[in-house]
Amino acid sequence: MSLNEQAHSHLCGIIEKACEDQRFGIPGTTVVVVGKDGNELFAHSAGQRGTGSKDPMTLDSIFWIASCTKMLVGFACMQLVEQGILRLDDGEQTEGLCPELKTLKVLQPDGSLEEKKHAITLRMLLTHTAGFGYTFTNERLRQWSYPVGMDEFSGRIEDMKMPLLFQPGEGWEYGVGVDWAGITLERATGLTLNDYLQKNVFLPLGIKDMSMIPSHDMRQRLAYMNSRSPDGTLRSRDHLLRAPLVVDLDNKAEVARVFNSGGAGIFAKPQEYCKVLAVLLNDGTCPKTGNKLLCKETVDEMFSNQIPQFPNYSRQGIPDAKPDLTNPVPEFYPISGNPPQGWGLSFMLSNGGPTGRSNSTGHWAGLPNLWWWVDREKGVGGMFCIQILPFADAKVNGLWGAIETEIYNALE
Repeated sequence: MSLNEQAHSHLCGIIEKACEDQRFGIPGTTVVVVGKDGNELFAHSAGQRGTGSKDPMTLDSIFWIASCTKMLVGFACMQLVEQGILRLDDGEQTEGLCPELKTLKVLQPDGSLEEKKHAITLRMLLTHTAGFGYTFTNERLRQWSYPVGMDEFSGRIEDMKMPLLFQPGEGWEYGVGVDWAGITLERATGLTLNDYLQKNVFLPLGIKDMSMIPSHDMRQRLAYMNSRSPDGTLRSRDHLLRAPLVVDLDNKAEVARVFNSGGAGIFAKPQEYCKVLAVLLNDGTCPKTGNKLLCKETVDEMFSNQIPQFPNYSRQGIPDAKPDLTNPVPEFYPISGNPPQGWGLSFMLSNGGPTGRSNSTGHWAGLPNLWWWVDREKGVGGMFCIQILPFADAKVNGLWGAIETEIYNALE
């Protein structure tokens, strides 16, 4: 599988054009596409490290990948499920490792709190059916958090402690459940989430530029965070996940206090992330080294719909509860005919789509407008990285759709 020179040149042209206008366009991006054999089909960076920066965006630039972290944590948890260390449907085990979950209350529409009736399982945490939300995508939860508010990106575990929005297992809501899955992993293994990932996922794949605590070298290559004003103009803004970027790396006690966010904590070079995508494309085995990280049956389970009882979850949409972080999203991934879409173990199952992807494709996004996808049927996956807030930027969505469509057209 490969892209011909004409297709490669055409893709580069689309990306370069999108980054021409540093005031109203896209400041800079990296796009990487990988095949089942682990070979890169396409890798290109364009534009600047950030609006107002004189440094070019390069393939070595480091991005905060935000919720693209969730797939990595699902991957890690499933390694432990294979080994019998964690169990997907054992609420007693999950709440034994995380006793904080036992005492959670359920927030009612009138603001009152109800006792929790069911135990929370690891499967619920990975599929967003435990009841957790985010204050920036749920107005009821945001309102509950006042007058102080909450910051899920503070680098503090305390900000993961919030009431549920429904009884465990009785609904679907995107939230901090995967952060709690990461905490469950830490307490089961005695390792920090970052250390577990480094040892059991990244090292076997030869990955060096992915971490929850970026090294001095990674910090030097960090892409800027940008924001788009309502009038469409871009400006640089403070980084949302600052704690791991400013912690003194030589002070181990200080580093240990930084919360390892399973929901949003990873900083990565996109080509490195795509090495994990290649493992999923290749049924759990690294196509380059032959290292087996997951069994095929486990990967099959990750890509099977875990929430058939909620066929319309993707049409719940996302309100702009905090407009500086997200635009309103009426539907997660609209598809002609509105077929039911699913959720696997830590990511969305899109059931096809307008770009040419197959029905079994898994994908998800990151808050500053990043996207990844894995199409096991067609043997292709990739990552699209930008650092613009708020989420669901119209220009980014248009570019991502155009690039993915061009890739499928070229491969066919």
